[in-house]
Amino acid sequence: MILPEAMRYIDVPHPGAPEAMVLASGPLPVPKGDEVLIRVQAAGVNRPDVQQRKGLYPPPPGASPVLGLEVAGEVVALGPMASGFYPGHKVTALCNGGGYAEYAVVPCGQCLPWPEGYDALKAASLPENFFTVWANIFDMAGLRPEESLLVHGGTSGIGLTAIQLARAQGSAVFATAGSDEKCAFIERFGATAINYKTQAFEQVVAEATGARGVNVVLDMVGAPYAQRNMACLAPRGRLVQVAFMQGSKAEIDLLPVMQKRLTITGSTMRPRTAYEKAAIATALKQKIWPLLAQGKVAPVIERVFPLEQAREAHALMEASTHIGKILLRVGG
Repeated sequence: MILPEAMRYIDVPHPGAPEAMVLASGPLPVPKGDEVLIRVQAAGVNRPDVQQRKGLYPPPPGASPVLGLEVAGEVVALGPMASGFYPGHKVTALCNGGGYAEYAVVPCGQCLPWPEGYDALKAASLPENFFTVWANIFDMAGLRPEESLLVHGGTSGIGLTAIQLARAQGSAVFATAGSDEKCAFIERFGATAINYKTQAFEQVVAEATGARGVNVVLDMVGAPYAQRNMACLAPRGRLVQVAFMQGSKAEIDLLPVMQKRLTITGSTMRPRTAYEKAAIATALKQKIWPLLAQGKVAPVIERVFPLEQAREAHALMEASTHIGKILLRVGG
C-alpha cells in the first residue's frame, strides 16, 4: 500500500482556548513493535483532550503529543511484532494519543473490529467510553445484575454508555442531568432521571430505595458531590471516580465509610499499561460487542465536525449542552 509522505493533524503550539488548535502538516507516524498504523476516518472528542489542550493533562512518556484518544479507520501498515490485524482491516482503537490526525499508531491490543453493521463514525464513538465504563463499573466496582447504579452526567458519552450497559444486564439505574430535556432523554434508556438543578439527588435515591441507597455511584463531578455520594450508597457500596470537573479536593466526613463499609476507588485510562488495555479490549469483544451488533446497546452521537473545525468541536464540549458523543470526520 502506497502511503503519502505527509498528513494533516491538529497541533497545539501553545496551551490555551480552543483557538490554540491549528491545522498542521507533518510526517506520518511509524508503527513500532506491536503497533499498527491506522488511516483515520473518524476520531472522538473527549474531555481529556480539552484538558490536554489547556496544558492540564500532559501525555504520558512515549505517547504522541497530538490530541485524540480514540479513532476508527483502516489498518494500512504493521509494526514488526503486530499480530491479529492486517492491512485493510477496519478497526476502532483506544489511542495513547495522536487521534486528531489522518494517520495514527496504536498498539494492536487496543484495537477492535468494527461491530457488525457499524460505520466509521459509530465505531469511533466507542473506545474511550466503553473502555472506561467497563473498567470502572464492571471490573473495579463489580456491578451485578441485581444491584443499582447512580450515574452523574447521564447524557455525557460515558453517562449514556454506563446507563445502557447497566440496564442491559438488568441493573436499576438512576442518572442526573441539568435540564428537563436531558432528563427526558435519559429516561428513554430505562433510567430514573434526576434534574440536579431542581432536585436533591440523594433524596430521590433515598425515597426510591427505601433509604437503603444504591450499590455503585459513578461520579465525574468531584469535590462538591463527595459527601452526598457517600450518603447515596448502600452498605458495602462503591463510589467510583472517573473525573473531577468541579475540583478534586474536598473536606469529607469519613464516618459513613466505616459505618457502611464503603469502597472509594477510581482510575484514569491513559496511564494504564498496554497489557491492561488489551485485557479490557478482550472483555469488550467477548461481552459487549455482541450487544452492539444486536442493537441492544448503541452509541449516541450529538454532532460531527470536519477535522479542520476541531475548535468548534471543543467549544461545544466545553459548553456542556451536548447529549452523547462529539466526533471529528477525518478521512473518507
